[in-house]
Amino acid sequence: MVKGKVEEAEWKFPDVNEHLQEMKNMMETAQVTCGFSKGPCRHTETWWWNEKVAEAVREKKKKYGN
Repeated sequence: MVKGKVEEAEWKFPDVNEHLQEMKNMMETAQVTCGFSKGPCRHTETWWWNEKVAEAVREKKKKYGN
């Protein structure tokens, strides 16, 4: 599968290093244009969720039938 994709690829440059440099330039352009994600949030603890908030949510769910 990979071999077929490599054979299908159009090489614009005769030298592999030139082709690699062009690919790096495209990746840099994509990062500047689109940005990138650094991955999932590291802070999984919800520090603001206390018993008072939990009670308010329970009451709301009771009132609205959720």
